[in-house]
Amino acid sequence: MSGETVITIVGNLVDDPELRWTPAGAAVAKFRVASTPRVFDRQTNEWKDGEGLFLTCSVWRQAAENVAETLTRGMRVVVQGQLKQRSYEDRDQVKRTVYELDVYEVGPSLARASAKVTKNPVGGGQATAGAPPAQQQSPQQAGDSDEPPF
Repeated sequence: MSGETVITIVGNLVDDPELRWTPAGAAVAKFRVASTPRVFDRQTNEWKDGEGLFLTCSVWRQAAENVAETLTRGMRVVVQGQLKQRSYEDRDQVKRTVYELDVYEVGPSLARASAKVTKNPVGGGQATAGAPPAQQQSPQQAGDSDEPPF
């Protein structure tokens, strides 16, 4: 990991993860995470949302399959990975730059939710046929939504 920009982001999934396979058969899941800082405004004596950060994330192989089975839109997650910058030209020939995260680790945030973990065998795949995937409450079910995030 020398010379890489590794970051950790805590936020909510914007969409359900999308699972695909490469021509070589490797699984890849893409998802977007929104992280919005909360700041306390002393003048109005209330919490306010700051500028939101939206990052597209990619996770590979068995972790991709686990993400697709376990995580859904609205869940609060903790994601760690390598930040990448990519530039391209859009249809109107305007140069654009996007930032994406190549995910090393991802999981549900347990600050206001609980999860049951089912460990996969070392070779990958499900531990037992019909074993339930990890479950998590949505942020709305797990706690008071007007509290600031941790």
